[in-house]
Amino acid sequence: MVEEQLRARRIRDERLLAVMTEIPRHRFVPPSLAARAYEDNPLPIGDGQTISQPYIVAEMTQALILEGTEKVLEIGTGSGYQTAILCRMSREVVTVERLESLSRGAQARLAALAIGNVRFRIGDGTLGAPEDAPFDRVIVTAAAPDVPEPLFTQMREGGIMVIPIGGRWEQDLVSVRKEEGIPRKEYLGGCRFVPLLGAHGFSE
Repeated sequence: MVEEQLRARRIRDERLLAVMTEIPRHRFVPPSLAARAYEDNPLPIGDGQTISQPYIVAEMTQALILEGTEKVLEIGTGSGYQTAILCRMSREVVTVERLESLSRGAQARLAALAIGNVRFRIGDGTLGAPEDAPFDRVIVTAAAPDVPEPLFTQMREGGIMVIPIGGRWEQDLVSVRKEEGIPRKEYLGGCRFVPLLGAHGFSE
């Protein structure tokens, strides 16, 4: 997976490549799909949600430009795979999941891997985690119609957010830097994510 899907494309962060070699992706998918865990495809994880394909996980993580000292807000815990990678790449992670069943499963998986620099929150991810703010980095693993204002507010000056922006079915992956309180966007390419539901996302 790492050599053919990541290194052979435009993933150049050696620390990220090492972490994705180390994290057992098959532990984050249903047992019936374990044999497909390392394919270059998203996979269903239940409750209408998916685990993103490895390349998208790597691309989003690389775009955060993590040095290891950051406090990261993740919106959309899902299976916990992206969470685990963020934990190994940063100082601290706060992850918010709308569905309690997914959050509980992710907590169990990360505990089994002895990953502890993470706080789990259950609720509307479009509202962020104001009690834990501010954050150096924000990553949103579901598609939003635009940058959710609470998430941008909770990000430090100079911080970076990586988020899919667009419609329900097709989006652009966007890097958003906070410069003098203004969002500066860089478009990274097309993508497809499940919709981000909530007060500052899509309605159910």
